[in-house]
Amino acid sequence: MRNRSPYHLDGVPSLKEAIPLGLQHVLAMFVSNITPLIIVAGALKLPSETKTFLIQCTMFVAGVNTMIQAYTVGPIGAKLPIVVGTSFAFVPVALSIGLQYGYEAILGAALVGGIFEAFIGLIIKKIRRYFPPVVTGVIVLSIGLSLLPVGVSNFAGGVGAADFGSFSNLTLGMIVLITVIYFKQFTKGITSTGSMFIGTVVGFIVAIFMGKVDLSSITTTGYFNIPRPFTYGLTFHLDACLAMIMMYIVSAVETVGDMSGVTMGGANRELTDRELSGGILADGIGSCIAAGFSILPTTSFSQNTGLVTMTGVMSRFVVGVGAAFLILGAFIPKVGAILSIVPPSVIGGSLVMVFAMISISGINLITKEPLKGRNALILSVSLGLGYGLGNVPAALNNFPESIKLIFGGSGIVVSGSIAVILNLILPLDEELDNKRVEENKIKA
Repeated sequence: MRNRSPYHLDGVPSLKEAIPLGLQHVLAMFVSNITPLIIVAGALKLPSETKTFLIQCTMFVAGVNTMIQAYTVGPIGAKLPIVVGTSFAFVPVALSIGLQYGYEAILGAALVGGIFEAFIGLIIKKIRRYFPPVVTGVIVLSIGLSLLPVGVSNFAGGVGAADFGSFSNLTLGMIVLITVIYFKQFTKGITSTGSMFIGTVVGFIVAIFMGKVDLSSITTTGYFNIPRPFTYGLTFHLDACLAMIMMYIVSAVETVGDMSGVTMGGANRELTDRELSGGILADGIGSCIAAGFSILPTTSFSQNTGLVTMTGVMSRFVVGVGAAFLILGAFIPKVGAILSIVPPSVIGGSLVMVFAMISISGINLITKEPLKGRNALILSVSLGLGYGLGNVPAALNNFPESIKLIFGGSGIVVSGSIAVILNLILPLDEELDNKRVEENKIKA
């Protein structure tokens, strides 16, 4: 008999349950998925019709790559509920390359970087021992902490909004947050697991009455569109490719953290070697597909990791339903138009809690082993420097732009790098060493 539980990895819940749960994932990532393309296209002054077309391609590729992660193609894919979209992390380097060499150079460098990350996926089993729970936990915790300002910014109306921080935006975000908390904590079944979707619907309705929703884009958007590959060509420049490869290393580190967050938050276990390798492979190959469709690189989305952690819904089918809506939106622009007019405060009302849940997953990973001595030192140094530099990037002002680009952003790379290095050079505590020996015996 088919497993219908949304909490099981292979569970296939009914559509009336899967559709709202899948839409939760789409709503959580939709704006973040298309915004990087909008930023880069605007800076490079691409024609508006080209930008609109590339947004449709962005939705299509996000849906396809999410399907690959969830259902796999041979060894490619983690077979986990991983949602994929265009990454903000690549925006600074894409702008730098694009302004110097043009949009085609961004795509060429992205293709080379995607191949490089796929190679990392092939060999990552051999370096898995460098990522014990304390290291992956630091990465996951850093991801959650770095995203909290993003959630609060949306809660207040979205960065750049004329009414940013207004009482109306804060009230709208609070209405959504209270709705999500109520349905999550005080109801059961679909209304509990779908609490974010319900909160978003309630917030959207309230936003309409508050005059914060512009419905005109729905009527002006076309009815049908076909995403086509190779709208732009590819050009290759050594310095551009090297800069992009460094960002792909960042992407791989974040993907390891996201996948660890999904398995720990949704199933209370660590990643398997197969999931780890397949997930990184899919990250790299997916970005090659993105380059083929003339859009920016894609990667796993941390906000959706937090959603899995918050709801416990591990069903790949649910994520597949969400991916189907993204693909549908690519062919039917009005679907994307409807999703795109949800006000930032409505999305932010639930994201503030979702991002905090990622941090909790990181804490759970870190505390799988005693948090004292060596592990406490790794956590304090890596988090102190990493999260600190992420919030004070000006501390790196005297370094070259390439260094600032890699290490002065969210702090995830600094935290992860320091955790890996300290894990290699610091001797194991006797108690921890014995614990790991016993665990290896059990696994063997």
